[in-house]
Order: sequence, then C-alpha cells, then structure tokens
Amino acid sequence: MLHVVRHCSSRLILPQAKLLLCNNTRHSFLRSNNIHRQLFQNAWRKSPLSNRIKNLKLFQSIGTVTVRLSAENASATKYKKAVGYWLLSCSGMVFVAVVLGGVTRLTESGLSMVTWKLLGEKMPRSEEEWVLEFQRYQQFPEFKIKNRDMTLSEFKRIWYMEYAHRMWGRAIGAVFLFPATFFWARGALTRPMKLRVLGFGALIAAQGLMGWYMVKSGLEDRFHGESDVPRVSQYRLAAHLSLAFVLYTLFLWSSLDHLLPAETLSNVSQQTIKAARKFRMLAHGCKGMVFFTAVTGAFIAGLDAGLVYNSFPKMADKWIPDDILAYKPVLSNFTENPTTVQFTHRVLGSTTLTLITTLWLLSRRRTLPPRAYFAANALGAMVWVQVTLGIFTLLLYVPTPLAASHQSGSLTLLSIAVWLTHELKRLPKI
Repeated sequence: MLHVVRHCSSRLILPQAKLLLCNNTRHSFLRSNNIHRQLFQNAWRKSPLSNRIKNLKLFQSIGTVTVRLSAENASATKYKKAVGYWLLSCSGMVFVAVVLGGVTRLTESGLSMVTWKLLGEKMPRSEEEWVLEFQRYQQFPEFKIKNRDMTLSEFKRIWYMEYAHRMWGRAIGAVFLFPATFFWARGALTRPMKLRVLGFGALIAAQGLMGWYMVKSGLEDRFHGESDVPRVSQYRLAAHLSLAFVLYTLFLWSSLDHLLPAETLSNVSQQTIKAARKFRMLAHGCKGMVFFTAVTGAFIAGLDAGLVYNSFPKMADKWIPDDILAYKPVLSNFTENPTTVQFTHRVLGSTTLTLITTLWLLSRRRTLPPRAYFAANALGAMVWVQVTLGIFTLLLYVPTPLAASHQSGSLTLLSIAVWLTHELKRLPKI
C-alpha cells in the first residue's frame, strides 16, 4: 500500500513504484490541489512514478508531498506465518511449564532450592557442592519440620525437579526474546502486535518474579503450630498459576490470528446472526468458567485439599459437610478452609460441565462457521474427560500421574475454549 504524507523538506529520493493507490476520502487534499483528476489517468499508470511527480510540480510549495511504500505492512505479511509459529511455540512451552509446575508441586520439590538468580543457579558439580546445597536446605522449615530423615540422594531428586522447572521458565524467556527482537527489527510486527509483544514480555517477567515470591512464602519462619505443614502460600500459588494461564491464552490466541484466521458467516438472515452471537456469548462464559475453576484448583493444591473427603458425589455421606464454614471470618473459608475449597471446586466443576454440555447441544442447532463445529465437539468431549480425571484423582487420594493429568486437562480444556471463541470472533454485526 502506498501512503501519501507531507514532509517539510526540500529534497527527497522517491522509491520506484508501478501504481499509486489512493483512497478518495482519506486523501481529499489531492482533489483540492487539482491532482485527483490527473492521478487516475492511464498516462499516470503507464509512466514512471518519479517522472509523473515532476510533471505535477508537487515540490513548489513550502512542504514536500512524499509517496512511499509501506514496507512495514509488506514485511508483516511476509513473516506472518513465521510469527504465528513462533507464538505457537511459546504457548506450547508455557503449557509444558504448567505441567512441570504441577509435578513439582505434587512431588513437593518446590522448596528444595532456597536461592534465586536471574540467569540461573549453578548446578552442583561435585559431592562437596551437593553437600553444601543440602546444608542450605536444612536451614529452612520444610527440612526441620517435615524432612528431617531425608538423605542426600532423596534431596537430589527433588532439587533436579525444581531446577528443571526454573530452567524451562528461563528457556521460555529466551525463545520469546530473541525472535521478538529479530521480528521487530525486520518490521515483521504490526503496531497492534508490537503492543502485544510488549505485554507478553511483561507477563513473562511478572511470572518469573511471582514464582520466586511464591517460593519465598514457603521458606519463611511462620510454621509454628503442631499441625502446620511447610508449604507455599495458596494465594501466591493461585496468582502464579493464573499468570501462566493468562500468558498461555494470549500466546495461543495471537498464534491463531496468524495461522488460523477466523471465518465468518455470509448469506444468512439477521435472526441466524443474532442466534450465533448469543452462542458466542455463552462460549465466552464457558471459557471464563474453565479459567475460574482452574484457579480454585490452585487453592486445592496449595492447601492439599484433595486429601480430605475422598468420596464422590457426597462428602462423608453428606451433600454439604459440617465444617464447611468452620473458619472465622466466614469469607476466609473460601480460600483457607480445605473443606470449603474442595466443595467450591466441585460445584464449579459441575457447573462448567453443565454449561459446556449445553453449549455443545446448542451448537447442533445453530449456524456457525465450519470450524466452530469441530471446536464445539472437542470442547464437549474434553469437559467429560476432565471431570472424570478429577473424580478419579479424588477417589484414589491424588496419585501424582493422575493429578498431573488432571491439571494438564484443565489447560487443554481452556485451549479448546479459546479456539472456539476465536472461531466465532468474525461473526457479522447485526
């Protein structure tokens, strides 16, 4: 696309071009300068651009009118697929980071590393370095209260798990930063995409800092009660997981913009469009419910609430347990009482199941873009898989492989919900 802009300059080297594209409404000043009539003559299109500019004597005013190619748009089009695959790779790496984080929490490895450095901690190389690292760990509450009988070999296993999780997070930063710098320098990013890239960078930095802030809560000397168990703050854990989910969702959405642009509906009635737009609102609601239910799952993990009331559908032969509001003030039960947190997670999970099943049934009766049907079918199937995983995780007292699958399933379910809402973003306006 060629842009016409005004510069206060006396000289300019004009790029070669075969055709000048001009929008009548945006560039009305051309008509006022008696240029519009000559602009679209055949002679203009056949003659070199520089010669025609000379004939029009555009340089006789105090300013200079410049016609130039929009290289930015051309570069963005050229690199569109490459940018899309880069964003998709980043989202995939965030997905793996969430899985690693879940396994780290389930294996109680998160507090094994008691220091944090921006560019990474040095891995112990010798037996003496391992002993020194183990001695650091022994100074903190988890060892003193819970792991006093831990051996050095056992410590190495949990240390490696936390180390892998941290280094994977740093790898995400590198995979994001270096291609982002390249694409920015090449002009491959549009202005809206540049703003997104800056947001991605801020979220990655915030995620890393929140991770260490979460770990610090488990290293503090605040576990003095007889029943206290050293663990990270459930609030910080939920914030850490929420940031990961938000970052993943934004990466995935942006990659779909580049690789799988949404389709639209054509030649349909206003009533059909109205029904499809209502369906889209419900799809966004289901997506929000999936996210919110996953956040309550972080409180489940932070409080080990999956180890209480390991029965379903009732809780100790009751639909509503007696200690559901045992804490004071009452609102603290929803984030600090393991019974209430598990009850809330059950209710939200059941509600999400009902909403998505309803959404799937409605998709059979609505006119939607073609790929939206596949997304709705996948979402309807995945929600039943996820609920089944959750029930068996509870009944079997939270085995690590099953619990990790349940957490991964929540992100998979969110991914499909994002895909569905993305397919519906281009619906015509009423």
